[in-house]
Amino acid sequence: MPKEFTSEPNARESAVIAGRNAVTEALKKGRPIDCIYILKGADRGSVGKIIALAKERGVPVKDAAAQKLDALCGGVVHQGVAAMAACHDFSTMEDIFAKAGDQPPFIIICDNIEDPHNLGAIIRTAEAAGAHGVIIPKRRGVGLTATVAKTSAGAVEYMPVVRVANIVSTIEELKQKGLWIFCADMDGKPWCSADMCGPIGIVVGAEGSGVSRLTKEHCDFVVSLPMNGQVNSLNASVAAAIVIYEAVRQRSGLPAFTSNK
Repeated sequence: MPKEFTSEPNARESAVIAGRNAVTEALKKGRPIDCIYILKGADRGSVGKIIALAKERGVPVKDAAAQKLDALCGGVVHQGVAAMAACHDFSTMEDIFAKAGDQPPFIIICDNIEDPHNLGAIIRTAEAAGAHGVIIPKRRGVGLTATVAKTSAGAVEYMPVVRVANIVSTIEELKQKGLWIFCADMDGKPWCSADMCGPIGIVVGAEGSGVSRLTKEHCDFVVSLPMNGQVNSLNASVAAAIVIYEAVRQRSGLPAFTSNK
């Protein structure tokens, strides 16, 4: 019988929801869902209700081969439909500003991060650095999967993660609230020469493709890390950590260099 099952025995609320009825009910109840996979070539009429509900709630629907669905569902009958449920509830923008309180907001914005290990590491760094929230897109990016939660080493329990429909629109809204938006990408000013002491958002793009052109155009500043080797890019989470901790240094009032003499 189609059912919901836990993909990792000890992962809280980390589940693949298998079967048409189970997925339909999860959508009706508003369960946080990262995406829905539907068997490639399946009659769209038979799963029309699921597609309509997913569209209404802004949940991405993707085609998947039978082998992928079988692997995801681990032998459970899926009827050509499976949903990836979020391992943790998403927060709201209000939660981020509430966490900031009287401090200048410090927000990390992930643009097209598809590797769950990178997103988990970014959330972990953001939490350790004292950032107030992480923003991810509903589409073209990984959600709060079990791998993300595990890689974050528990940081998802403390760091507000907000999922938005449009990163560019969100950036514009943040700018209206007084935030300066810094894009970590190529061909910018040195990362340590930008003033990150006030209310800021730091945009990090996927390894390889980087920050999308449209997103970059809407940022106030572009900051870059020196690439002196043969490889011209860093892992997204590593690049994010360097820029995040430069902001931490500045916001803490620590000097860039202290002589021992």
